[in-house]
Amino acid sequence: MRTVTGMTTDPPKASPPARAGRREWTALTVLMLPLLLVSMDVSVLYFAIPEITADLAPSGTQQLWIFDIYGFVLAGLLMTMGSVGDRVGRRRLLLLGAVAFGAASLAAAYADSAETLIAARAVLGIGGATLMPSTLALVRSLFTDAGQRTQAIAIWSAVMTAGVALGSVLSGVLVEFFWWGSVFLVNLPAMALLLALGPVLLPESKDPAPGRFDWPSVPLSMAAVLPLVYGLKEIPSKGWNVQYVVAVTVGLLFAALFVHRQRTALSPMISPALFRGRGFAPAVVLNVITLFGMMGSAFFTTQYLQSVLGMSAMEAALWALVPSVPVGFAAPFAARLVRRGVERVHVVTAGFVTAACGFVPLTLVDTDSLVPVLAGCGVLASGVTMVVSQITDLALGAAPVERAGSASSLMETGAEFGGALGMAVLGSIGTAVYRHGVPDTAPAAARETLGGALAVADRLPGPAGDALAAAAREAFAQGMQAAAIAAAGVLAAGAVLAAVTLRGVPVREGAAAAQAEETAV
Repeated sequence: MRTVTGMTTDPPKASPPARAGRREWTALTVLMLPLLLVSMDVSVLYFAIPEITADLAPSGTQQLWIFDIYGFVLAGLLMTMGSVGDRVGRRRLLLLGAVAFGAASLAAAYADSAETLIAARAVLGIGGATLMPSTLALVRSLFTDAGQRTQAIAIWSAVMTAGVALGSVLSGVLVEFFWWGSVFLVNLPAMALLLALGPVLLPESKDPAPGRFDWPSVPLSMAAVLPLVYGLKEIPSKGWNVQYVVAVTVGLLFAALFVHRQRTALSPMISPALFRGRGFAPAVVLNVITLFGMMGSAFFTTQYLQSVLGMSAMEAALWALVPSVPVGFAAPFAARLVRRGVERVHVVTAGFVTAACGFVPLTLVDTDSLVPVLAGCGVLASGVTMVVSQITDLALGAAPVERAGSASSLMETGAEFGGALGMAVLGSIGTAVYRHGVPDTAPAAARETLGGALAVADRLPGPAGDALAAAAREAFAQGMQAAAIAAAGVLAAGAVLAAVTLRGVPVREGAAAAQAEETAV
């Protein structure tokens, strides 16, 4: 309050954020192109691998690297690229990433050796690591109005989820009619369109005072993320082997060193101040929990459709699209609830409860449960999308605009870690139950995995082979039930955690909210 010539006046009120118009929504459409392709590339090789194997004749190790190198490089560089984008400009980094992604796609399509394809996939990972945090950070810059930002991030979340589901189906269709390189060439028109329209529609945004880049944090972050993701992804299929346990341990050690570096460096890659934003730290933790359940489910359902129900890879991929249908409605529905005044804590908690309920049908599966599995996965995916869209919006709203790249990269790195952790923990539970259910008299290969059991059963005479295959499928279903119970418990715990940690966190966050609170005081 202040007095001017005897009159009392209130302090000036902050003007409301400008609302986005047609230009910003068109720009969002352009941003969805790289996001869709980067998420599709995670699964685009599912059906191309047999063709690649026949053409390039990679060794077993090379085949694994062809498939995995993209995800490893992407996960390892997300935090680095998010910080780089804050410093050099998110639009600039996005366009540079589009060039790298397009060039690597062309090189991968015409690779004449396994080594060349592995190198091209690694560069695709680098490009993807620049594109993902840049798209989300630019969404934060384009939509300053909280309600519109919530809606835009809901669209972002739905496109990212749909991309993973569409990637495998697209690869199957392309390989059916063209050669395996076509799964990479499909990236080129979208990257060209992004390079043409991006400079026109996308505003540049960056931290005006970023400080010096903390180079030691780059190897520390990669040394933390890469061993963790590698070890956690290998444990479900190969067990708690010493080398994978060592990899996880090394990753955790470097993660501790990375955190120490961020707390003590003068200009850290990830500023600790981010975690002082109301709701940011809970959003990061809740994101890990959400992807824990989502990817843990995917580990089982893919095998269930193919190995238990006996579907072909293409048939399984097409059926797997069914649960993704309600995903397109879940995120906009959650955004609409928030815009109509429902507190975010209630929406996120409801999303966790919905996702946990999706596991209920999976706790009852037998060897012929297609409809319950698809229904459960649809409910699960809808709940997960509700949660991810809202906590992503919360994290970006709680972060200052100048650090939007770092904030988005932390959320995406957490998603990678949560997914790998879900596959490791739930996969280990399912595998333990499976091994207990397979007869002790079965060969060692049959007791390791369902795929191994079916391969052994094919070589046994009629009744013996049929009995082993039936026992193995039943054991896998029991393992899936046990993992579903554990995952439902984790997501239920996530609901409780969300209800506690997000209580009182307003929809409108960030600098504007902080200023409003200070003015009120």
